[in-house]
Amino acid sequence: MDRQQPDDPTPTAPGGATDSAAVAGPALLTLIERTLSTGTAAHLPGRGFLRLTLPLFDGDPGDGSGVPVTVDVLADPDRAPHSIAYLLPGGGLNFAADFLTPDGHGLAHHLRRQGHLVVGVTPREDAARPGDVTAGWGLAAHRRDLARVVGALDRVLGLPYQYAGHSAGAALALDAAAHDPSPRLRRVLALDTTGPLTGPDATRAAAMRDAYAAQLAGGTYASDPGLAGLVSRAVTDPDGASAVPWPPDPTLRFTHAGLAHFALIRTAELPGPANWIYARGHAAGSYAFGATPAEDRFALTHTPLATWHAATAALGSGLIPTALLRDLSAIWAGDDTTYAIAWDRIRAEVLWLNTEHGRGDHPAGADLIRAAANPGVTYRVLPDHGHADITWSTTAARDAWSLL
Repeated sequence: MDRQQPDDPTPTAPGGATDSAAVAGPALLTLIERTLSTGTAAHLPGRGFLRLTLPLFDGDPGDGSGVPVTVDVLADPDRAPHSIAYLLPGGGLNFAADFLTPDGHGLAHHLRRQGHLVVGVTPREDAARPGDVTAGWGLAAHRRDLARVVGALDRVLGLPYQYAGHSAGAALALDAAAHDPSPRLRRVLALDTTGPLTGPDATRAAAMRDAYAAQLAGGTYASDPGLAGLVSRAVTDPDGASAVPWPPDPTLRFTHAGLAHFALIRTAELPGPANWIYARGHAAGSYAFGATPAEDRFALTHTPLATWHAATAALGSGLIPTALLRDLSAIWAGDDTTYAIAWDRIRAEVLWLNTEHGRGDHPAGADLIRAAANPGVTYRVLPDHGHADITWSTTAARDAWSLL
């Protein structure tokens, strides 16, 4: 993956790493493109920033190498970065949806303005078709893909870096940190994710693991939660009748707008093996049934439906690998045989920020890192926020990111 040539004129520091203080703007993106790209890269215009998007087709035979990992790079046009922030999106999402939304105000730009080179790593499933996904696309495969990107850029830039992930991406960030001994890894930002659970929740997670293992055994390697279509119908045909029965009278049907808001606000009440993991839902808000579906009253507290629409419209396939869901549920169940994060090997600073209505208050993972003599662990729960509000809220910079 490292394509730097021996006669490369880019200034380098001792040991071969680039003198990052001497490289900024277009020259920096050109260096990254030559280092990483295995396909056609795109230089996209931005207002006051530079963006590079490129595909990575590397990998071991049989592990999905025919489908690319997508790398997005955001940089300032004139200022050299002081560090790298690797942004890892949640399950079924990609970098643009999770971290560039709302347009110009996402977490990616917040970190860029702080002087970080932002590198978004979107997993292969975003560019995949259902038939591309295999039983091997679990958390370890995601970690190996990330490590290839980090290793290649570390060799040429030599900058301090951090992993910042949301949801499944936060679990990946923690797992990657446990396997990364580099002294340049300084911090992990884990946004609304779940570590080991206890009691009945752990038992429920184990049943979820078994359900996904059975799906894998039966040849179901990926699923699409259908979020993009759900939100799109709510925007384009809000008053139309959905196919989903209305709880007060199952002979009637939710409107499209009603169904989308109910699913976002009261996710935990929906059927499905994974929805129970939320304390309440993807978004903070209110929902009250009326005399008919058309008279239901609902509102989102922090993230407008238009933002949800913009984010979901930016998705690729929307697929989530079944193997990834199996591994995540094994972590929640505390099943070290199926998959485990080596909490005691995470030596970088950790800031773990959950949401009250999203993944809720489950500090066991942070406690395990702290118990292994890592004093730099901070765990907090953001009140009155849902799972996606932590990245998409109109006031996220004030309410959540100021804590970063």
